Amino acid sequence: MHSSVHQAIATVWRLESARVTAAVARMVRDVGVAEELAQDALVAALEHWPTEGIPDNGGAWLMTTAKRRALDHIRHRQMADARHEDIAADMEALGTTHVPDFVDALDEARQDDIGDDLLRLVFTACHPVLSTDARVALTLKLLGGLTTHEIARAFLVPEATIAQRIVRAKRSLSEAGVPFEVPRADALGERLASVLEVVYLVFNEGYTATSGGDWMRPALCDEALRLGRMLAQISPQQPEVHGLLALMEIQASRTAARTDAEGRPVLLADQDRSRWDTLLMRRGLAALDRADLLAAQPGPYHLQAAIAACHARAQRAKDTDWSRIADLYGELARIAPSPVVELNRAVAVAMHAGPAAGLVLVDALMKEKALQRYQWLPSVRGDLLEKLGRREEARAEFQRAAGLAGNEREKAFLLERAAALA
Repeated sequence: MHSSVHQAIATVWRLESARVTAAVARMVRDVGVAEELAQDALVAALEHWPTEGIPDNGGAWLMTTAKRRALDHIRHRQMADARHEDIAADMEALGTTHVPDFVDALDEARQDDIGDDLLRLVFTACHPVLSTDARVALTLKLLGGLTTHEIARAFLVPEATIAQRIVRAKRSLSEAGVPFEVPRADALGERLASVLEVVYLVFNEGYTATSGGDWMRPALCDEALRLGRMLAQISPQQPEVHGLLALMEIQASRTAARTDAEGRPVLLADQDRSRWDTLLMRRGLAALDRADLLAAQPGPYHLQAAIAACHARAQRAKDTDWSRIADLYGELARIAPSPVVELNRAVAVAMHAGPAAGLVLVDALMKEKALQRYQWLPSVRGDLLEKLGRREEARAEFQRAAGLAGNEREKAFLLERAAALA
């Protein structure tokens, strides 16, 4: 009995923790304190639900319990510092002087602008004052509802490392006086870019793991998709939000076809497209349509989603519009120049105009410092050399790529390609 109740509590917490933490953070104006109070509500559920039964609306129960804890926290803070101005500010932040009954929780949730609270929490967790690693860990903890153990397992680092990152992140936010608010218009673009970067980093680590024995970590993709959908709901007028969501939905639609029965990688051109998830693909294309309607000029995620859509719309690999993809990469290189973008453009050019044309572009990238440890540069070069019949050179490139690969599945795949050319 208790195991089923604990499973129900874990499910409710995963779904509701971000909303609860965000609502409490608006009251106490401190993300670290808000998370502790939300955790107190979770502990209360673990104490009461096994004996009293699971409430009809577990999310409302957690929300009201956490707000009661927040009210107690504010009252203690008032007693410690009884200045009238602080009392007034605390009561204004609270927004009400009475504690609602559980039966009123749904009405209260409707009165509170939960969407705004979540948006504030997203921008706070992804604040540029934090390192990228800290932003990722804190976002997954506060908005993904993941435990420290789950985050550590997903990124293959010690649990203590993740715990330290989260503690330091909350301390840094507090010491820097980062306000719990959505940035003003003049700073919104830069801060939104930080938020989207974190979500996409989480997705990419799930889509192609940088290390370990698995080619993918689907749980991270799922969390990134959940965060992306949340962002699209609470900031519906931002085209890049829809662009990123479209990109992730379309890429995630290929998950089942990206590995074979033994878990080995399967390249896009060799995938069984009947295994692509049509629901995710439709969702991605719909998000891309929304981005198209909102954007005067497409941004980087929007353009990458458009590239992914070219693959999604091709029923067979040979039907892919590589000319269009090459043009889109050219536009992406113009607004967000990067050696990696140029490498991808070279692949598209090779598919459209032939491997010799692509090799010219790849060779021009060989001295790029940013790509010296990037395994896909020699991998792409090896593929083009193989198509040109230069087998020994291709084999050397695949071996070099395998030496740079951190993921065990990826390394084995590249060594197999090298061995096939022996």
